[in-house]
Amino acid sequence: ALLIIPFFTPKDYSVKKEININKPVNEVFQFVSHLKNMDKYSSWAEMDPNMKQEFEGTDGAVGFLSRWESDNKDIGIGEQEITKITPNKRMDFDLRFFEPFEANDKGYFETTSLSASETKVTWGFSGHMDYPMNFMMLFMDFEEMIGNDFEKSLRKLKNYMEK
Repeated sequence: ALLIIPFFTPKDYSVKKEININKPVNEVFQFVSHLKNMDKYSSWAEMDPNMKQEFEGTDGAVGFLSRWESDNKDIGIGEQEITKITPNKRMDFDLRFFEPFEANDKGYFETTSLSASETKVTWGFSGHMDYPMNFMMLFMDFEEMIGNDFEKSLRKLKNYMEK
């Protein structure tokens, strides 16, 4: 049964959260498209303010790489690389986790102008679990696990930007 159930279990997962920020789209996009700025609003950075970080390349540009290493099992070891930028609209990035588990996931930030002084920010994340590891999807609620951290981080982003 443990080998049959995963055949009928989803292999893909995704999470998407949004918030409106009272700032122009170009200002919001410029801020979220720089990975070093995540320390100012990321709930994961807050969990371990002493995590080791390394950066490579030009922040806010395709190819920029942010690496982290933490003893906190909820943060672990990984890296994030900017893979595509559409100015004032979208930044795509790859997330590679090495510990406490291995995964290659995709993420993005989208910014949408709602008015001259208001921007909707969408933070999305998606991944895939191969058979038979996808069996864990029956017991993991990514929407809750990651979504709660996204919401907390987006509220911090909003508060930071609207100061």
